[in-house]
Amino acid sequence: MKVILTQPVSGLGSAGDVVDVKDGYARNFLLPRKVATPWTKGGQKQVEAINRGREKRAMQNAEDAAAAKSRLEGATITVAARAGSGGRLFGAVTPAEIVEAIVAAGGPEVDKRRVEVPTPIRSVGEHAVHVRLHEDVSADLTVTVTGA
Repeated sequence: MKVILTQPVSGLGSAGDVVDVKDGYARNFLLPRKVATPWTKGGQKQVEAINRGREKRAMQNAEDAAAAKSRLEGATITVAARAGSGGRLFGAVTPAEIVEAIVAAGGPEVDKRRVEVPTPIRSVGEHAVHVRLHEDVSADLTVTVTGA
């Protein structure tokens, strides 16, 4: 089944890409989560609109993204969250909270959809986070979660 991705999907493509996936994956995962829409004849207009929006939100060029990467990887990102005994959090640290901490630490403004957390952050300590700044540039940073 051909679908148009409306948001980036790890291992599949970025927003605006037309990909061919298995019917069940599209029906049970991509379409209910609204990260893709079925391909139609009028879908080309939608692809163009998504690409225009992506260009507006994206960093202007790879040099700006490389500068942002150097600032991100050199910064200390600390997120305070409510924790119980033993360092276990009440809930999880979200990408939006990570973006707020990046801005508070003097880093660049990053879209929360570009922050990838491999496993949910549910404990106090240091955790690895991946941030996609540009199609060619991404930064790996360490987020320190403290109990509040």
